[in-house]
Amino acid sequence: MVQSSTISIYLAGDSTVANCPEHEAPMAGWGQVFQSFFNDHVVVHNEAMGGRSSNSFIEEGRLKSILERIQEGDYLFIQFGHNDQKSYGTEPFTTYQISLQKYINGAREKNAIPILLTSVHRRKFNELGEIENTLGEYPNAMIDLAKKLDVPLIDLWKKTKLLYETLGVEKSKELFTIFPPNVEPNYPEGIEDNTHFSINGATKVAQLVIEGISELKIPLCKYVVQ
Repeated sequence: MVQSSTISIYLAGDSTVANCPEHEAPMAGWGQVFQSFFNDHVVVHNEAMGGRSSNSFIEEGRLKSILERIQEGDYLFIQFGHNDQKSYGTEPFTTYQISLQKYINGAREKNAIPILLTSVHRRKFNELGEIENTLGEYPNAMIDLAKKLDVPLIDLWKKTKLLYETLGVEKSKELFTIFPPNVEPNYPEGIEDNTHFSINGATKVAQLVIEGISELKIPLCKYVVQ
């Protein structure tokens, strides 16, 4: 039974955040392991869903569902961008920002705290061993909006670039669903997915989110398991 004194964190996002089904294991979104970083005073509700953009998440009623449940003092973490690039998505400095404002305003109307998170990089290195940006202007558009509306922001775009480049071309494969044939039961023919994390990668990225929480110095910090 959840105590009334608990704080809820609601996660709104795409497949890089979402809980992956068992038949896709060890693929995992960072939200799948996020609860393990907090003590019993925090409950994580991972509402992220694969394939969703900032606007399709709203159109399907998923934001409405969160806002019906979120309480004063709770948090809404918002990470979109990957699917906003697609034909059913949004444009960075117009419709994307308009969609994000609906999350921000909705949380604030309930006296909850919105937190924006820029998209995680895909694993794409150039010949110099540097990560290439495959996310267009969506991260910059979110950073711009965070400044305009005074919303706390965790820059996963910057943090994952540093993580991947520090590990390098080969070692960074361990963060993703990249396996040769006959290693993982769910991928007998092997798989090379440079977008979706392995459980190891999901955990590393969740640690980056925790790092961002610490940098923001928000009250949530005191509930992080040391």
